[in-house]
Amino acid sequence: MNLINEINQKIQQIIKNLKQDQYNDGSWRYCFESGPMTDANMIILLRVLDYDDENLIKKLVARLLQQQQNNGAWKLYDDEKGNLSATIEAYTALLFSGHLNKDDPSMKLSEQFIVENGGLEKSHISTKCLLAITNLYPWPRLFPIPLSIMNIPKFLSFNFFHFSSYVQAHFLPILILGHDKFVVTNKWTPDLQHLFLSQKKYKALKKKKRWFNLFKKILPTYKESTRLKAEQHIYNSIEKDGTLYSYSSSTFFMIYALLSLGYKKSSPIIKNAISGIRSFLYEKGDVFHIQNSPSTVWDTALISYSLQESGLTIKDPTIQLASNFLMELQHKHSNKGWGFSESNSINPDVDDTQAALRALSNFTGSHSEFRMAWNSGVDWLLTMQNNDGGWGAFKKNSPSYIKWLFPIQSFEDTAIDPSAADITGRTLEFLGNHLNLTMQHPRVMNSVKWLIKNQTNDGSWYGRWGISYIYGTWAAVTGLKAVGVSSDHQTIQKATDWLLNIRQSDGGWGESCQSDFHREYIPLPYSTLVQTCWAVDALISISEFPTKEITEGIIRILEWQNTETSRITYPTGAGLPGHFYIHYHSYQYVWPLVTLSHYLKKYN
Repeated sequence: MNLINEINQKIQQIIKNLKQDQYNDGSWRYCFESGPMTDANMIILLRVLDYDDENLIKKLVARLLQQQQNNGAWKLYDDEKGNLSATIEAYTALLFSGHLNKDDPSMKLSEQFIVENGGLEKSHISTKCLLAITNLYPWPRLFPIPLSIMNIPKFLSFNFFHFSSYVQAHFLPILILGHDKFVVTNKWTPDLQHLFLSQKKYKALKKKKRWFNLFKKILPTYKESTRLKAEQHIYNSIEKDGTLYSYSSSTFFMIYALLSLGYKKSSPIIKNAISGIRSFLYEKGDVFHIQNSPSTVWDTALISYSLQESGLTIKDPTIQLASNFLMELQHKHSNKGWGFSESNSINPDVDDTQAALRALSNFTGSHSEFRMAWNSGVDWLLTMQNNDGGWGAFKKNSPSYIKWLFPIQSFEDTAIDPSAADITGRTLEFLGNHLNLTMQHPRVMNSVKWLIKNQTNDGSWYGRWGISYIYGTWAAVTGLKAVGVSSDHQTIQKATDWLLNIRQSDGGWGESCQSDFHREYIPLPYSTLVQTCWAVDALISISEFPTKEITEGIIRILEWQNTETSRITYPTGAGLPGHFYIHYHSYQYVWPLVTLSHYLKKYN
């Protein structure tokens, strides 16, 4: 069988699989799989609230034990020996569950790993907050940021509402909890004293005292009115399913904050929140996992787009169902974008919006309802362009100096939402291939200039929401090519050289999640399916003929697409550098289908 026939056969196989997996409402609901954080937090929350859901706890315990490594640790990705914070959270949850105790052999191994890697003192700030809530770690005497930050006028650029929506969702509950020094204990609460290495655990926190004193001088005092304002903001940010901004992680902290504000464990708002988190449970085959934010909109948009790239038309029932589903989930208020999850009706983002728009593009010529929705979505997308020419995820013109005002671990990674090469490139590709815009358009030209300016010296781009330099480079290259940048342009040539230089000996591409944390390209010891697709797709957009590297990459994609190995399961989605990575179960279908289809379109 020749290569073209193999490609066609693989495309038909993927199409068949995707059609079988589509739900009756037109959506696809593949797992958004991350590390142990959400599963561990769910166990702890149920025990803290003393909720009777033993079957769920038992299954989550089994899930955690299944993921534990031989050295007692829990990993976020294959090529790390273990993640300290993930291990602490999983270990704590298992003790809370009552199904294990600290003398069990597997728990002794975990204890050894935690102690050898710095103990509780070295854990991430979110882990310390979780432990502080359950009285397993001390709250700092002086919280780094006062709750009265809520009172800063909105016209000042460092007010609370200039933070990214992710920070608003997660940080406000923590501000309430930290200022109240809230703790809750019961019969399930374990003892973690053996995991402290030193009594100097306040040392790092005391360094922040000078910042607290500065804010104390310039901010209004912490009054009951501020608590009420914070409570109202939380209330206004709760989705219909009871979750806060459609994140499990923020909803966990919200529930504890509501308890701190005086709500009873049995109150409807807390019951609804628990129900909302429980609705994020993914259970299929050997996967049992509380998803942090189900990727239903993202998956449905990408899959519909990929199917249309493969040749399915808008007359196909699969595409019609998917498009109707996406239409229903366009936000109804002034921001006519789309969010990541089905329950997201408050917090649209640029990446999901461009993904939904490209999936709906083919309907605009013959369906006026689709055309109106599409136009309003495009208008919102364009208004979200930053003044520097790029696009971020959630906020426009997020001030970068905020990161210097708040000396908190990982604050820079979440608080600000600057232009990102991956989102800018993907938006540019949409504008070029679906609106036929070129560099003659001022917005496009500004975006092109931003990408050229932000290319690294080695020719790559850093991708914020995928792993990492391969992802960013793919998005930037395909975006630049879509709006008319020549393959002979120095920027494209540098990117081509970089992609070819990092190709693995097996003919594919593979990048470690460590790249995301260290901010430099770090290869994996093997190639992954998804990253190979991104690299090959970028090269296809550049080359007018199928090069040796492109052909070998296509062959690897055909070989690896249907295998259940680390080539497929390695996380290629990024959330929080060093702490949250995602294995999108949809990606093993989406990106091979896109890349193989683009190969056929261009070279056949």
